[in-house]
Amino acid sequence: MRKVVYGGAMSLDGYIAGPNGEYDWIVMDPDIDFAALMARFDTFLIGRKTFEVMRGMGSAAPSTKGIVNIVCSRSLRPEDCPGASLSRDAAATVAELRTTPGKDISLFGGGDLFRSLLAGGLVDEVSVAVIPVLLGGGVPLLPPPADRARLTLSSHRVYGRTGTVRLDYEIARRKRGK
Repeated sequence: MRKVVYGGAMSLDGYIAGPNGEYDWIVMDPDIDFAALMARFDTFLIGRKTFEVMRGMGSAAPSTKGIVNIVCSRSLRPEDCPGASLSRDAAATVAELRTTPGKDISLFGGGDLFRSLLAGGLVDEVSVAVIPVLLGGGVPLLPPPADRARLTLSSHRVYGRTGTVRLDYEIARRKRGK
């Protein structure tokens, strides 16, 4: 079964974007091999707010051969998402994608989308690059209200040039009857 992985950059105080949605605080460490990290995915789920930021930057649907981009939104229209598919029911889309052949699925941006899919038991891993900056406010990694989720560390790496720490976790699943 394909895995769903939520990932991205996070400030040390737990924000994925600043108070005004800014991301200028994210340092790009030259030792991070983004191509290798992304090679495990062939599908990117993009939340509406993230998509709108991307669209504002002129990169709303990156055209990479072999990659499927799916925007999850109940308010956008298909014509708003050129180069991407539109899903009005993220949970149903993810449940279906997980049963089809292919690489793993990246949940790219979208704290609200992450929260809803996590609540539905549809996220398998969380991978964050913790950037050494304190924002003091902004868009949290997991917006409230959210249920508690237990994680198990699967790997970590410290990038000495920038002080970035990458943390990879698996979602700890409860066993039936517990």
